[in-house]
Amino acid sequence: MFEDLKNLFRVKEMRRKLLYVLGMIFVIRIGSQLPVPGVDSSFFKEWFQSNTGDAFNFFDAFTGGSFEKMSVFALSITPYITSSIIMQLLTIAIPALEEMHRDGEEGRKKITAITRYVTVGLALFESTAMAIGFGRQGLIPHMNFFKGFLVVVCLTCGSAVLMWIGEQITEKGIGNGISVVLCVNIISRVPSDLGLLYENFIKGKTIAKGLLAGIIIAAIIILVIVMVLILNGAERRIPVQYSRKMVGRKLMGGQSTNIPLKVNTAGVIPVIFASSIMSFPSIIAQLLGKANGTGIGSEILRGLSSNNWCNPRQLQYSWGLILYIVLCVFFAYFYTSITFNPLEVADNIKKQGGFIPGIRPGKPTSDYLTNILNYIVFIGAVGLIIVCIIPFFFNGIFGANVSFGGTSIIIIVGVILETVKQVESQMIVRNYKGFLEK
Repeated sequence: MFEDLKNLFRVKEMRRKLLYVLGMIFVIRIGSQLPVPGVDSSFFKEWFQSNTGDAFNFFDAFTGGSFEKMSVFALSITPYITSSIIMQLLTIAIPALEEMHRDGEEGRKKITAITRYVTVGLALFESTAMAIGFGRQGLIPHMNFFKGFLVVVCLTCGSAVLMWIGEQITEKGIGNGISVVLCVNIISRVPSDLGLLYENFIKGKTIAKGLLAGIIIAAIIILVIVMVLILNGAERRIPVQYSRKMVGRKLMGGQSTNIPLKVNTAGVIPVIFASSIMSFPSIIAQLLGKANGTGIGSEILRGLSSNNWCNPRQLQYSWGLILYIVLCVFFAYFYTSITFNPLEVADNIKKQGGFIPGIRPGKPTSDYLTNILNYIVFIGAVGLIIVCIIPFFFNGIFGANVSFGGTSIIIIVGVILETVKQVESQMIVRNYKGFLEK
């Protein structure tokens, strides 16, 4: 491993890319500490702690604590993630966008440009809602039009800068820049969460009890990471045989290959969709200052918050967990249906003279792929739900109340694996042994 790292830094281009990524990460963390002008950060932090809930914990985890500090990067890249998802959905619904997607590199450039504009629009909308909502509650001292305008500009520009940094990392560094930015933000919260676990379960206990609690915490974290690794690597390979044909005087084809279908085909998207939908009502209620009211509306908000799930003292709110599971399964199927088209795959196999052994080309192949896909998507969704529910269960039973959970670990592990694979491929091109070689 150490020899591989030496080889990595011996290559000037790889060394430059890694240093560029580290430099951008440093800029991100510096920006996460710069408060928005006109906002009382200490007052906002006290408000956040007194009104903490699943909605803002989920948002703050994705922003790396920037939201709690109300820094210029408080919105992080969540507007970009949202706009990317919107564009993927619209690409299926709008023929013009679908045509752009099929146009190759030029079409993708146009879609990327539209995604940027949508990102800025969403950031502007979110920052305006935050300025108005927080301003009405007195969280922005001496609120006036100029202060509100300044807050909106700073938050919008901060989100746009992070989007630009992500694109620069993709172009000049290693890995998917947007994913790297998101991963860095989530990792930055891990030390404080581990400190919170230490304060709650280890500090002040006897050596035996403290050691036992530490072992249990480490075992749970390792178990979740192992499950995520298995979930990310699991795939169903569909064998495909190509018939031999004459090309000129040569007999070509006849090779066998396979179609790798990932068990977790939708990745972490179902969890993000489900969490976002369930957090949205709570965020609106917090901005309107009506989150701590009484009545059926407040009961619904408590049920939607994962902080109240699996709690033996208030099991009536665990209905939200059932809704969460249903949404995760639904979005797993929904997202897979718009990103993988069995009919198109079957047509491509048929055009290239291939077939799945035992299955006739055309519609039978499409039906076969659909059945297999429905089966593995369900398995992937169940695995995803188990990974996400484990932290909810221990938060509810023991009151751990940490911001990182199954979603965060899935993102961290996925980004690290993807980055290592990219480094691996670039090193192999330069005739060095890769990191993943057995």
